[in-house]
Amino acid sequence: MMPGSFPNHATTSMQVYLVGGAVRDALLGLPVLERDYVVVGATPEQMLALGYQQVGKDFPVFLHPQTKAEYALARTERKSGRGYHGFSVHADPSVTLDEDLLRRDLTINAMAQREDGSLADPYGGRADLDARLLRHVSPAFREDPLRVLRVARFAARFAALGFRVAPETHALLREMAASGELAELTPERVWQETQRALAGPSPRVYFETLRDCGALAVLFPEIDALWGVPQRADYHPEVDTGVHVMMVLDAVEALAAQAPVRFAALTHDLGKALTPADVLPRHIGHEHRSVRLVNALCDRLRIPNDYRDLAVHVAHYHGLVHRVHELRPATLLEMLEKTDAFRRPARFEDFVIACEADHRGRLGFGQRPYPQAAYLRRALALTQRVDVAPLRARGLTGEALGAAIRHERVQRLAALKEETAAGGT
Repeated sequence: MMPGSFPNHATTSMQVYLVGGAVRDALLGLPVLERDYVVVGATPEQMLALGYQQVGKDFPVFLHPQTKAEYALARTERKSGRGYHGFSVHADPSVTLDEDLLRRDLTINAMAQREDGSLADPYGGRADLDARLLRHVSPAFREDPLRVLRVARFAARFAALGFRVAPETHALLREMAASGELAELTPERVWQETQRALAGPSPRVYFETLRDCGALAVLFPEIDALWGVPQRADYHPEVDTGVHVMMVLDAVEALAAQAPVRFAALTHDLGKALTPADVLPRHIGHEHRSVRLVNALCDRLRIPNDYRDLAVHVAHYHGLVHRVHELRPATLLEMLEKTDAFRRPARFEDFVIACEADHRGRLGFGQRPYPQAAYLRRALALTQRVDVAPLRARGLTGEALGAAIRHERVQRLAALKEETAAGGT
């Protein structure tokens, strides 16, 4: 009997199967983090009598009394409206395992393990695992627009293993993106899938998969608009802004940054899409345009403020950071103040990492040094703590005390600039 299966159900007609991601990941040799089960031949009353706690409202899902693992009654779904909520659910003891697996998105997620350890694989999931294919189970896939995002996220999650979207599934994704049903997705669900992709491996693949099927233009038009926008080749040998942003995503992932930093890296150059054609490939003032677009994107998808705030700082100041050795001490101090570096040094570190990723996300720049990062970290360390006791001893309070602290910080930054120019560390 598999861990967490039914207690004392051997005398009933119930059958329990481990399903979905747990089966897939075990076959791939990956850690199994969650185990979900489907139950065939059971009623809600039987489940409750066995001590399970019902938690599902739209369809019967139960928690095991000891392990708290999820057990869902086998069910079928039928499209009854628009969007991913427009389904009617049928769950009763007559629903078979094959019928339950048929409603799932991809064949690699439509396998089940019996209690004796054998595999139930009615739709060829094991063969697609071996072929590294992401293939939809049935034409019913198109009934749920959220699956466009899920396929893109799986493509990113398993990109390092060589997975790719099957041609027929790619064609179906394009049809779905063109159908208008993506507009039915709530901002929260779009962001939830995107946040998970940003936090996972190869986030670049997530956005490229959406772009390849036309969904990026629908859901993230600000990002999609970056492709085809040229930049100066002396600064950006890759030239295309969309290509650059994808390279920045690779760079920020390599720097082991968390999801908010990756989002800031993704959105730092949005304003380049609005650069007037007659001044291309230069992008004077794109930082301010980027801030406006970051705020609009965050408003539309209801993105949390910690993501927004960091992204706005990176969009606004990344150009200054790249020229930090040239800045006047007072200008550098103003940037430290505006980014709230003194009160939130951990977020400032995220800010620095995102700017470094922007530097590295250029053709031929991936391994080049970025001394600006060390300079910024030292600038913050030198100005973070100013001994106010001598200042107070001089009778300074209020605005006068604040001005004296600021003056001391400027002096320290001036000394740092001189030392660096003289070849110091």
